[in-house]
Amino acid sequence: MPLFSQGFIERVRAASDIVDVVGASLPLKRAGTNFVALCPFHREKSPSFNVSPGRQIFHCFGCQTGGDVFGFVQKYENISFTEAIERLAERARIPIEHENNPAALQQRGIKDQLLKLHEAICTRWQQCLATEAGGQVARDYLAQRGVSADSVREFRIGAAPESWDDTVNWAKRHGFDLKLCQEAGLVIHKAESNRWYDRFRGRLMFPICDEQGRVIAFSGRILQGDEKSAKYVNSPETPLFTKGKVLFALDKAKRAILDAGHAIVCEGQLDTIACHAAGVRNVIAPQGTALTAAHGRILKRYVEEVILCFDGDKAGRNATIRSLDDCLGSGLAIRVASIPPPDDPDSYIRKSGADAFREVLGRAQSFFDFYLQHLITENDPATDRGRLAIIAGMGSKLQLTGNAVLIDTYAQRTSQRLGVSVDAVRTEFRKIRPAAPRPEPEERPQPTAGPSRPAQGSAQASAPDAAPAHPSDPGYSEPDPSDDAPASMTAEPPTRPAPNDLWLLKFLCHADSELLDWTIQHLDPKWIQHAITRTIVQCRLNQSGGELSITTLLAALGEDDFARQLVTEAGSDQRAIANLPTQLADLARRIRDAWIDRQIVLLGTHLADTSRTHDEHLTAIREQQQLRAWKRQPLAPLGDA
Repeated sequence: MPLFSQGFIERVRAASDIVDVVGASLPLKRAGTNFVALCPFHREKSPSFNVSPGRQIFHCFGCQTGGDVFGFVQKYENISFTEAIERLAERARIPIEHENNPAALQQRGIKDQLLKLHEAICTRWQQCLATEAGGQVARDYLAQRGVSADSVREFRIGAAPESWDDTVNWAKRHGFDLKLCQEAGLVIHKAESNRWYDRFRGRLMFPICDEQGRVIAFSGRILQGDEKSAKYVNSPETPLFTKGKVLFALDKAKRAILDAGHAIVCEGQLDTIACHAAGVRNVIAPQGTALTAAHGRILKRYVEEVILCFDGDKAGRNATIRSLDDCLGSGLAIRVASIPPPDDPDSYIRKSGADAFREVLGRAQSFFDFYLQHLITENDPATDRGRLAIIAGMGSKLQLTGNAVLIDTYAQRTSQRLGVSVDAVRTEFRKIRPAAPRPEPEERPQPTAGPSRPAQGSAQASAPDAAPAHPSDPGYSEPDPSDDAPASMTAEPPTRPAPNDLWLLKFLCHADSELLDWTIQHLDPKWIQHAITRTIVQCRLNQSGGELSITTLLAALGEDDFARQLVTEAGSDQRAIANLPTQLADLARRIRDAWIDRQIVLLGTHLADTSRTHDEHLTAIREQQQLRAWKRQPLAPLGDA
């Protein structure tokens, strides 16, 4: 069941004018009845990104991206549909309303309480770092590391006092239940003595945020203590926080990542903060783990390539290698930027400057070049044992990509470095199976409304289970090659509709209810050859007598991105349509006649089949004659055809 009712979604939509929402992120200029800007979703020099205030949609005529106000926020912020609704509801100051689902309400209530608690304790630790005596050690440490006041403010760095009960007492004073604090991982309960104590004590505190910038966890670095104390203590996993699914600073880096076309992955918070301060802002870090499959899938939503930039020592090289498997499983291209040892990104930037660091990034090499050199360093290529280990190591990693070009390329490079036959290396690579299967992609949520794309034939809901094989049979709909397999099994992108189909979509987007009624009576959707256009037309005709807005049509199309793009393209076209009823009637007849021509051709194929009986041939001839006679007739209501 959806978290939000349809009524609530429409209230948020009505309160979120798309020009205001887009204009808050992009500089819009008026162009006729629309507004235009440079598209944020692809690089361009002249504006092709259109916003239509009348239809409340956007469409880029350059990259064909389009949608409604929810779709813009989803794509621009890279968040889910539900999160887009929440973001716009907060913007419009509309209280969040959930459907009557007790489990969802309870879970949402817990998360809301935890978010409020994390925000409050973050502010408390910021205050401690800024003004309290208990934050002096942390202030000294930050000054020693060269962390600027601007970075402290941007990343909301704080300090937890060296006390066993500072957070416990703070929570009591501010009315936060200690059990909630325990669920957040801020305090720990000792059952034997029934006492509460702080998890974070005497530490520099780094807030961990989700992609919306909300504080969901913390990482605390020790400032004073013995060797037994952990250098970093992180929040445990909570309803808000799963460390293998969170990337530090992604909320601050995501726009820069999209602009740069790649993400830079560092090991820790201070490295990431140093990069941002140096002006290299497309930088993030995993949260106390190597990169996971979930991290890879998150990054894949933004870019196709990552640069791993870990410490220059052996531990850093090993961390780079550990990060490989799940990145490859996500289909990301990987490069490695090697920081000269013994530096890490933070110390290298302080020592050599931001420009030198950018040069290191510019020299980043393919992961497999890096890994081949690593294997040669770790194994003696002059020995049989060393050569076998190098080939096995390269083969096991390359097999994870499933990419024949990469595998063959590095079979050749490995053979050159080892001085052995490339055919021998290829043979050994083929023997190797990956150490772990590639992770399955996360399931996409299914649309909650709107028709699914038909597997074959008409978009009408009453389509038969099996399409009739003969053009003259009742309910016959000609096959579309794009319908032979599900979209997930079709390698080719959807075929763009023919000009007549595109004009039909434009006409119907501008039609009123009376004209849609006329279309229902005079145009059979089965005449439309392009399957996706056929689905859109059927959805539009279903709106006759109801809400005719383009945003409602987009909602009916669910998550069919290509269909939605066609609709926003048609709806954003500002060219005037003179005498729309006459033009629509002419176009409907041309579409009908094109369908008749296709049926005549199919019947001709039927006639050429020598296995058919004499009676079947006569029937086909009569049908061709009837079709030709129909084509000579003016367009008439379907019941009279």
